[in-house]
Amino acid sequence: MEFRLLGSVAVVTEGGDVAPGPAKRTSLLAALLLRPNTAVHVTALMDALWEDEPPTHAKTVLQGHVSRLRALLAAHGAEAYGVELTTQGSAYLLRMPESLVDAHRFEELVGLAGAQRHAADSVRMLREALAYWQGPALTGTVPSGPLEAAATALEELRLSSVEALAEAYGKLGEHGRAAAVLRTEAVAHPLRESLAAALMTALARAGRRSDALDWYHRTRRLLAEELGVDPGRALSETYAGLLRDQGAVLAPVPDVPEPPAREPSVVPELLPRAPRGFTGRQAETALLDRAAGGGEGPVCLVTGPAGVGKTAFALQWAHRRRAAFPDGRLFADLRGFSDTPAPETGVVLREFLLALGVPQQRVPETAVGRGALFRTLTAGRRMLVVLDNARSSEQVRPLLPGGDDCVTVVTSRDRLGGLIASDAARPVPLGQLPPDAATALLATVLGEARVAAEPDAAARLAGLCDGLPLALRVTAARLAERPGRSLGAMVGELADEQGRLALLDVEDVGVSAALRLTVQQLPDSAARAFRAIGLHTGSDLDHFAAAALTGTTPARATADLERLAAAHLLTEAVPGRWTPHDLVRLYARALAPQADPEGLRRLLDHYLYTGLAADAAAEPGSQPCYALPADVRRPAAVPEFEGRTAALDWYVAERPALEGAVAASAALGLHDRAWRLALVAWPLMLMRLQDGWTPLLEAGLASAEAVGDPDAQSRTRALLGWILHQEGRNEEALVHLERAPALAAEAGDPISEAIAVVNHAAVLDATGECARARTLMREAVALADRIGHPSTQVLTLQHLAGHCLGAGEYEEALAHVLRAGELVAPDAVVVQAQLRIVRGEALAGIGRLDEAAHQLERAAADSEAAGFPEGSARAAERLARLAAGR
Repeated sequence: MEFRLLGSVAVVTEGGDVAPGPAKRTSLLAALLLRPNTAVHVTALMDALWEDEPPTHAKTVLQGHVSRLRALLAAHGAEAYGVELTTQGSAYLLRMPESLVDAHRFEELVGLAGAQRHAADSVRMLREALAYWQGPALTGTVPSGPLEAAATALEELRLSSVEALAEAYGKLGEHGRAAAVLRTEAVAHPLRESLAAALMTALARAGRRSDALDWYHRTRRLLAEELGVDPGRALSETYAGLLRDQGAVLAPVPDVPEPPAREPSVVPELLPRAPRGFTGRQAETALLDRAAGGGEGPVCLVTGPAGVGKTAFALQWAHRRRAAFPDGRLFADLRGFSDTPAPETGVVLREFLLALGVPQQRVPETAVGRGALFRTLTAGRRMLVVLDNARSSEQVRPLLPGGDDCVTVVTSRDRLGGLIASDAARPVPLGQLPPDAATALLATVLGEARVAAEPDAAARLAGLCDGLPLALRVTAARLAERPGRSLGAMVGELADEQGRLALLDVEDVGVSAALRLTVQQLPDSAARAFRAIGLHTGSDLDHFAAAALTGTTPARATADLERLAAAHLLTEAVPGRWTPHDLVRLYARALAPQADPEGLRRLLDHYLYTGLAADAAAEPGSQPCYALPADVRRPAAVPEFEGRTAALDWYVAERPALEGAVAASAALGLHDRAWRLALVAWPLMLMRLQDGWTPLLEAGLASAEAVGDPDAQSRTRALLGWILHQEGRNEEALVHLERAPALAAEAGDPISEAIAVVNHAAVLDATGECARARTLMREAVALADRIGHPSTQVLTLQHLAGHCLGAGEYEEALAHVLRAGELVAPDAVVVQAQLRIVRGEALAGIGRLDEAAHQLERAAADSEAAGFPEGSARAAERLARLAAGR
């Protein structure tokens, strides 16, 4: 993607030119392109879009054009090129690499041409510059004062460039070409005296003195007729010289070959010293070797989180590859993530040019000129340029060398996707050090013997430092100061999350300082999202949870999460789920007090709404596990689950966050949220009965009792009792199950009462109280039939059928399970598998063995497909028993 101002204003894409639209939208784009990376106030833009006084609704019209221009840019992949139209208060800013604008490249080449010592170089650059022009500048825009002034300025620079080109041709003795270039412009601009004077000189030197004199008289006449003035000093002096010279001074100048350009003999060396105690990174070194060996001036992009050792890695590689760059090595710290301001591009280029041997007085005044000269001087060299700590692609592009044999290594905490898109940068990502390299780094500071004496503690330190070289070095420095302190003692200190970040800072160096500088450079929206993540109750999150925390939409949250991932503050280890590393998570928690205080409550309500959606997908037709609180706030969007598998995947992914949400709710006194959140994953609990759910449900029960809600207590006790029974803790289970039915009846919820009764009966049956169990099961079936709730009817009939199996009443068991099969929902796969197991056992008891085997085989297959291991194991065990008994 490029942009044209020198002719019809257009967006230039691979598929061709794209017109921005109506004149006002074209004018908006032009006004922003004339001042890229600068906030342009609304009033200035309105002045550019209207010839006269803007109407009262001008601001609304402008906003509409901004919106459509954003859509146009997005449709043509502007983001990949580092182009973004943003709003800054009452101004708009077109953030972009200036090199994408033809006017910028034109001005850059003109500036470079003026700095050349050899006329042939000037000719080449000026011809390239003038080739960008495809018509009058800013064609298609509104003829407003600001845009006409800008077009006039660009045209003036073009004409000056034509005159400079003719002068350069003259220095080469090519006076005929000089005259041809000038004549075209002199015809188009007959009153421009400088053109006429230059044309007269070129004609005379080309041996056409009479034509030169005729041009003077023609110009003098036009000046008198059109403007009523006489020729100015320059034109008059040129005419007088022609009259005096008689062909001597203005005769054609013989071609004098220019001396060959002398290559600077200076071999620059700006690299800082090689890092001490560098370890590991063999795979990354090999990757950088391959990236740097690709030819065509490769740009290698070393990226990674704060403290991962990007600078040390790049310097280590650069020092080891010294022989590959005989023409020198340049280095600049761009301070993209620093408390001190980043150096201006012109300042960095000046240092590069001085290092390349350019005399101070010959360094161009402008950054554009310096950049052009830098690319020229590096064009034929084999050099290495290391640009450390870059913040953006725009900061890097002007500093790239010009030669195909040069290699550039850029380090950044950001992914710099724009540099990859526009300059084919080759990523070399750095992650945390693996355990062996991390302990080796500790040994470089502490000595092999001290680390070898406590290998387990050393490995634990590496883990607590997240494999970050910066954190490891700080830890090693603390231990080095106290030679008598054991590594195990330091493990004990770092294990305390509250103080870990403080221990990993030494003076102004450390993990917190590095992360602070990273967060400071984030856009406001992404920085808010990072602070909000500190409120999150789990280890990773999706864009729905992030949207709840930030109070935005999932689309906006996704953009913020991707921006945080680009800054290496998060990783997307699983598609759609973002995770901060441990130390980053601790830092986000430290910033959480600065986040929106309502963020956590929005997150809790998000989980309540999403939990109901997941339950409905996992167990179609079942009773919702809770009613929403009266003051719940609906999130901007609720995930849609395609089926049971998707819902179960969500439970698994969100389990740590849900458990954390229960604790956070209780800590805030939001017990009405806490007990509900404890029940959210009940379908997963029944799928994985032995997964240690008891502490979560006990916390939920405590909150249910705190709000004094009998319905909450009944639901929680019924599920907790069943889980305790499955864990073999029947005595504890019965304490809860005996109370649950009465609480459900008090709450007036017959469905909950039926479930509580049948759960109680099933545990009684398992503990030998079979008569009482049968009575309660029949009571539960009657309750379910009275309310006509199919899933509850199926549950009670299934338990009653199981009881009949235990009593040897196979015909009755089969009757109950067949009736349940008629009521079960078609998509309730797990329940159907459970019913098939009971049905198979009943058939086996009757003696219908082939039918029994068929049902059990189907049950095993269905359980396996549904991810229900307990069911597949039970069916397989019954099949084995059946086979053994034949």
